[in-house]
Amino acid sequence: MSKTAGLAKDSLGTFESAIMGIAGTAPAFSVAVTTAAIVASVGVLSVGSILYCGLIMFGIMLAFIHLSKITPHAGAAYAWVGHVFGPNWGFFAGWGLLVASIFFMVSATIPAATSTLLLLAPEHVEDTVWVAGTAALWLTLVTIVVTKGIKHASYTQLILTAAETIVIFALIGGAFMQYGSQPAHAPSLIWFSPFSFTPQLFATGALTAIFFYWGWDVTMNLSEETKSGASGESHPAGRGAFWAMVNLILFFIIMMIVVLIVLTDEEIAQANTNVLYAIANKLFPTPWNYLAVLSTILSTIGTIETQILQFSRSMFAMARDEMLHPRYARIHPEWQTPWVATFVIWFLGVVLLFSSSYMPSVKSILESSILAIGFQICFYMSLTGFACAWHYRDQLTTGLYNAVSYVLWPLLAALFMVFIAIYSIPTFDTITNLMGIGGILIGFVPLLLGGLRRKDRSAA
Repeated sequence: MSKTAGLAKDSLGTFESAIMGIAGTAPAFSVAVTTAAIVASVGVLSVGSILYCGLIMFGIMLAFIHLSKITPHAGAAYAWVGHVFGPNWGFFAGWGLLVASIFFMVSATIPAATSTLLLLAPEHVEDTVWVAGTAALWLTLVTIVVTKGIKHASYTQLILTAAETIVIFALIGGAFMQYGSQPAHAPSLIWFSPFSFTPQLFATGALTAIFFYWGWDVTMNLSEETKSGASGESHPAGRGAFWAMVNLILFFIIMMIVVLIVLTDEEIAQANTNVLYAIANKLFPTPWNYLAVLSTILSTIGTIETQILQFSRSMFAMARDEMLHPRYARIHPEWQTPWVATFVIWFLGVVLLFSSSYMPSVKSILESSILAIGFQICFYMSLTGFACAWHYRDQLTTGLYNAVSYVLWPLLAALFMVFIAIYSIPTFDTITNLMGIGGILIGFVPLLLGGLRRKDRSAA
């Protein structure tokens, strides 16, 4: 396998990038897997949590777009934080993403597995061994598609996202038609009011709500494989990220309202990771209600694919710069994909899946992994927000728009993420803290090994 071959340049345009960003966040998956957790935490204030976290994430998105003007880079946060604050901080920005992606292989593949078992073997839906085995099968199939090339991955995403969108719009239309006049929860401005939150309630809801939005930044990791923009225009990867974020904020707010007007608190809790199926069950007769299960499966497959892409491109970029072992930078000569890095996340994902099968329930696996991922998202994305604000600090004196877009919004978003992370640590149980904080601290090991490797090479 070639070590010098590059990624497949000029493969994606703005539209494909936007689709990748939407698919990376996996709308149907996010609603299905996270709704029960956020409603249990903050009730009807889930709508406000999603709105305000969307605004926070928009600030981080601006940071990614502006930093990408330094240079398009497969490492994204790793490269740009390293450029601004130095290679060690850049390493940990990349490491935070890598660790979150590995845990995500558990929280993402499990809903695909439970939905598949709901269709084929419903008696095994709560059996952690069956769930882990089915999840590992899905992870393997998606890894094969990703390894075969970025074009295969983008075509797959277009098909999956189109099918998922049709089902979701059917659910939204049916919900407002049947329950708009007799909602399970009566809509109120309190749902959106910032004055309804205490600091602890906001932090609790926000850490889960952030998980809704995570994944859009895959567009930035694919920027080396995205077509170059015309002179004077922003890079297509940045435009794709912008339109993905706008669509996602609107979608998640509408879907959370749909969940609340159709389902009672008890029904949401009982649905667990099958909230969309619970909605469809009240709206449509059998077998049409199972389309919601299909939508969850398609969405989950899509987000597994984009997360593997994000992990493999980040690991490839870090290895290319020798922050990690150079073996992980190997590119397949025909498919032009970082096949070794892709294999790494598949292997670690399978190991974690079967390790998690020893936990007492599917619900406990998901809750621990989602909260740990939320902490790691706050870590690496806040670093990116701080890097943007510092790098472009001169923009504070060039007008209100530039001051807000380049400095103030990214800075406030980064500060909010730090607040959410720190405030939430005492609320985590031991397992979640080990996964969230311990996963980042382990990064000191490869960082030191990389430093020794580079030192030995320079001495030779």
